[in-house]
Amino acid sequence: MPTGVHLRDARQQLFDAAERVLLRDGPEGLTSRAVTDEAGCAKGVLHRHFTDFDAFLTDLVLDRAAQLETQASALRESAGTGTVADNLTSALITLFGPVPVAIIPLITFRDELRTRLRRAAPGGGIAILAQATTAVSAYLADERELGRIAADADIDSLTLSLVGGGHLLFADRDPGPPTTATVNKLVTTTLADVVQRRPADNGRSD
Repeated sequence: MPTGVHLRDARQQLFDAAERVLLRDGPEGLTSRAVTDEAGCAKGVLHRHFTDFDAFLTDLVLDRAAQLETQASALRESAGTGTVADNLTSALITLFGPVPVAIIPLITFRDELRTRLRRAAPGGGIAILAQATTAVSAYLADERELGRIAADADIDSLTLSLVGGGHLLFADRDPGPPTTATVNKLVTTTLADVVQRRPADNGRSD
């Protein structure tokens, strides 16, 4: 295994290497040695950029969580178009893709990582789930304002059901991730009451 390889964008290459190790070996297999071996560089490279391995993992999680902001923005922009169920189905499939789902047990696996994430971002102790919750909640609120779901819909409860149920569906990827139809069934079942039940005066002020 080469140890003197120069990494042009060391941080990103180390993040990508860690992602591959995490997907292949799980959180218990993600060590500093495994990351640098995967990246094909000396172990010292990681410590030149990060104070310790937990600092590296914190930045890795925050970097991957930030990437979900693109999907969160796309979900909000879809409000008022297509169907609410289809929009949420597509969003959950992306928000709970292989990498986000692999990161969640990594966070629960390492106490120090959770502590550092909470320091880095309020409410960020379980990053990824926090991003998914914020994205779904904001989208549902937009659709409620547009009158496409009931004006008295409980956004917090709907969000909890969608994010919690979505995570459970995607957490068990053996023999593979859930189908689009399976995710859509979860979404349509969760939304059935608030989509079908329309108050007569959606524009009323509560």
